[in-house]
Amino acid sequence: MKNMIVGLGEVLWDVLPEGKKLGGAPANFAYHVSQFGFDTCTVSAVGDDELGAEILDVFSKKKLKCLFPCVDQPTGTVQVQLDKSGVPCYEIKENVAWDNIPFSSELENLAKNTLAVSFGSLAQRSKVSRETINRFLDAMPTDKEVLKIFDINLRQNFYTKQVLENSFKKCNVLKINDEELVAISRLFGYPGVDLEDKCWILIAKYNLKMIILTCGTNGSYVFTPGLVSFQETPKVKVADTVGAGDSFSAAFCAAFLEGINVAEAHKLAVDVSAYVCTQKGAMPELPSEYKNKVKHLSK
Repeated sequence: MKNMIVGLGEVLWDVLPEGKKLGGAPANFAYHVSQFGFDTCTVSAVGDDELGAEILDVFSKKKLKCLFPCVDQPTGTVQVQLDKSGVPCYEIKENVAWDNIPFSSELENLAKNTLAVSFGSLAQRSKVSRETINRFLDAMPTDKEVLKIFDINLRQNFYTKQVLENSFKKCNVLKINDEELVAISRLFGYPGVDLEDKCWILIAKYNLKMIILTCGTNGSYVFTPGLVSFQETPKVKVADTVGAGDSFSAAFCAAFLEGINVAEAHKLAVDVSAYVCTQKGAMPELPSEYKNKVKHLSK
């Protein structure tokens, strides 16, 4: 259980027009990090129902570690509609299993052995899971190398200023897209329209290692106190964009932890994300050309 990479939060079924696919940002993140050879674990909760049993079966078949206690609420589902460009619109069911992730001694032990975690705002919409996420973050090692990645996912009205500000304080890496950054700026009253200035404000205010800013077809940035990396977005034939951002985070995290510099880690993240956009669903198998660029040997 040493040096685990953890996806913490929602696990659910994305119900797409062609059928259901396993989803949830933490599960997507952990799956893609595992493809680079790291030991990963997804932490969430499932219901005592057929959908929950199917999730456990998928993780077993993919040989992925998970910590999914069974709770009284039903397993989460999301209705996903895709527009003409393959961009998803979500209808997220409420009061489901992942809203009620319990904290346990097993989870505390996992936290103490976690090298990097990705968590979001969506799973903090309920008090139970929010408290569990915060306790997990507090139990993690305090080493400078440890990554606490807050991957904001502003869905519907499932976030508050208080939850966001607390998460900014708990994380040391912030991943955000341009639309979310505009929303955050309005909520927190940051002046001006320059996205770069807003990133520097957040880095300084919350003492962040870096901010990863994605801007769709307009490219992406990684801001660190000593460097700004920019990468253009590759032009690909999009099947759908579900899980693309999670694969971006995963590839960047894996490369960065392996000691690859920010610019090269950023390039890999962009390429992996673009590939995932060409595939249906959030968890395609990555080509070996990408996986071989990060050869972690924990497995």
